[in-house]
Amino acid sequence: MARAMQIAEEAGLDLVEVAPTAKPPVCRVMDYSKFKYEQEKKERRAKVHAHVSHLKQIRIKPHIAEHDFQTKLKQTIMFLEKKDKVRVNLFFSGREMSFRDHARGLLDRMVAETADIASIEKDISQEGRVMFLVLTPKG
Repeated sequence: MARAMQIAEEAGLDLVEVAPTAKPPVCRVMDYSKFKYEQEKKERRAKVHAHVSHLKQIRIKPHIAEHDFQTKLKQTIMFLEKKDKVRVNLFFSGREMSFRDHARGLLDRMVAETADIASIEKDISQEGRVMFLVLTPKG
């Protein structure tokens, strides 16, 4: 260990312990401040290229018109292409609770239309007056 410290001092560098639990301990002679700078640079570069996934929400009703459904479908596809998760909420109001079969059909249709770019993360379920599902982008 003393010989390694002497070599590092002669070179004007630092002696960095790489594997302290090994027998004998493994050390490396390097410029530690330059090493830390390079590590921080790599982390910053990785952070810039990383995508943070968000949960977007789409709201629909059981008696939605065809054009409105297509608009909501386009929004869903746009969110999925941006690698965001999408929660499709179907809200019931008044006596619409009796049309649960029709509502499930709408959500099944949404799943079928987005099947090539999305997979189901949470299947269709209901909480109170809201029926929902969560789609996640493939790949």
